[in-house]
Amino acid sequence: MGKKSEKFERFSGKGRTGTRQLLLQVLYQHQMNKDDLETLLKQSLKIKEFSRIDQDYYQILLKEVLENRDQIEEMTLKYFDRPIEQVDPIEKAIIWIAASEILFHRDVPVPVVINEAVELAKVFGAEGSYQFVNAVLDALKTDHS
Repeated sequence: MGKKSEKFERFSGKGRTGTRQLLLQVLYQHQMNKDDLETLLKQSLKIKEFSRIDQDYYQILLKEVLENRDQIEEMTLKYFDRPIEQVDPIEKAIIWIAASEILFHRDVPVPVVINEAVELAKVFGAEGSYQFVNAVLDALKTDHS
C-alpha cells in the first residue's frame, strides 16, 4: 500500500493523535460547508473511530478553534508567506489546531504540538506544506513562550 492510499483513510491514530486527525477533517469540512459546532459534533459522534480518540480533548479543541478562529488567524497571519486566501484549507486547519494548543493548552508540550502538526501536513497536506506549517508554528511559539 503506497503513501497515496494512506492519505484517504478516515484516520488511523488514536488518543490525541487521532483527535488531531479527526479535527483536521472536521475543520476542513467546516471551511467547505460552514457547518456550526453542533452539526460538527453530531457528525463526529457517528464516526466509528470516534471511540479511539480523546473525546473530551476533541470537543474542547473544536469549540476553542471555532470560537477563537479570528483571533488565531490574526495572531498567525503575520507569519504567513502569502495572503490567507492562498493558504490551503488543510494548512489552515492544521495551523488552527496547533495554534489553539499552543495558546490555550500550556500543559501540552509545544514541541509535541508542532511535531504533530508537521506530521498532519506531511500526510494530508500538499507537497511541502509541512515546511509552511512548521515555519508559522515555530514563529508563533517563539513569540508566545
